[in-house]
Amino acid sequence: MAVTKIRRLSNWILIVSTLVTAVVLGLFFFGGDGEPYNNGELWNPAYTSLLLNWIYILFALTIAATLVFAVWQFASKFKTNPRGAALGLTVIVLFAGLLYLTYAVGDVTPLPILNADAQVYNVPFWLKITDMWLFSTYILIGLVVIAILVGNVKRIIDK
Repeated sequence: MAVTKIRRLSNWILIVSTLVTAVVLGLFFFGGDGEPYNNGELWNPAYTSLLLNWIYILFALTIAATLVFAVWQFASKFKTNPRGAALGLTVIVLFAGLLYLTYAVGDVTPLPILNADAQVYNVPFWLKITDMWLFSTYILIGLVVIAILVGNVKRIIDK
């Protein structure tokens, strides 16, 4: 019973978010142009801010849901399986460690090709944040590929 409720709720959330995303993307691509940049050389869609705000909302909801469900899973598992709960908490701590490590190795060399408006982000903090997200993404993609390969090899060996 609970599984069907969860599945029904997640299906509705997926449908609503997909429809809103389709509408926002439609407005962005077909909603007309705003004032062009650089004497008409660069395209400026009228609904760029709407698209960026929708992306920020989705990102914030994803982070909030991830944190809430991680804490919820830890609390519910801790009652029945403390060792499994500690393992789940270890994964979160390792992910935080990965973010810290990739932030620490980020390069702070200013980029010389940016225009004057973008120079506000050409500071060590934002350069390190950008490197952190890029390096973390590369590492996580690599781990996913390794997990897929190991899982398939294990499945083939088990047959």
